[in-house]
Amino acid sequence: ETFFFIYRYLATGQSLASLHYSFLIGKSTASLIIRETCVALWDVLESAVMSQPTTAEWMDIADVFMQTCHFPNCVGAIDGKHIRVLKPIRSGSRFYNYKKYFSVVLLAVSDANYCFRYIDVGAYGSSSDSVFAHSLFGRLLSSNSLELPAPQILPGTTYPAMPYVFVADEAFALGGNMMRPFSSRGLTTERRVFNYRLTRARRVVECAFGILANKWRFLHSPIPLKIDTAIKAACVLHNFVWQRDGFNFEDTLSYTLGPTQFTVVRGTAHGAHVRDHFARYFMSPEGELPWQMEAIEM
Repeated sequence: ETFFFIYRYLATGQSLASLHYSFLIGKSTASLIIRETCVALWDVLESAVMSQPTTAEWMDIADVFMQTCHFPNCVGAIDGKHIRVLKPIRSGSRFYNYKKYFSVVLLAVSDANYCFRYIDVGAYGSSSDSVFAHSLFGRLLSSNSLELPAPQILPGTTYPAMPYVFVADEAFALGGNMMRPFSSRGLTTERRVFNYRLTRARRVVECAFGILANKWRFLHSPIPLKIDTAIKAACVLHNFVWQRDGFNFEDTLSYTLGPTQFTVVRGTAHGAHVRDHFARYFMSPEGELPWQMEAIEM
């Protein structure tokens, strides 16, 4: 019965009051069951479906990105979303975001198969800076602790060796292992092509959020902060279900999670050099796509 209770909450988003009447249990008991079961789901499934990739696994992820998104040396797409929560008692405006509702931030890294490789949950919705830097993934990336493969030459070239990178939007700072689009002001054709190619790779994390929100519909309504462990449980269940059953393509097309808006710090000179080289490569005979010029004119 506990299984059906948890599934009813996660999959339908029924309120605790509704579950209270359906299962004839107290609201506080319902909240406790959800919290403890979600903690158990996370503890059991994290190591099975969301463990830190090894160097060989990072290379396999990069191969899939190249095959499906045509972005070489890419090992993940990263993005953050606001998850609605009920206003915690005596929390002031810490959870009140720029979209005018209370939330916590879900930061996620997805591979090209729409599986989450890292997640971080719990940053205040009002946070506009340091969310990524203070996350576990951000600290691992900055300390070179992710076991990323050594730099490798791009397909069809002989020099130079390029680092493996993550792709993100304008909310993230440019770095040697983090690519973001060029500013929209004064774009050259080369830069527009780069932005198009990066967007094709980055959309996988947007699709992953769409699948997550449409399968686990409790994310469509505000949740009590004391059961935010349900967000982590939903993410590992997302991977667990996908690896066994696949996904519904229509779920990737829409979602109700709000985008994050971080205050961006200046990128590094090395990151700018890496991005410029990718931009030149995408315009070269070795790296161009037959339809990219037509795509940027649309």
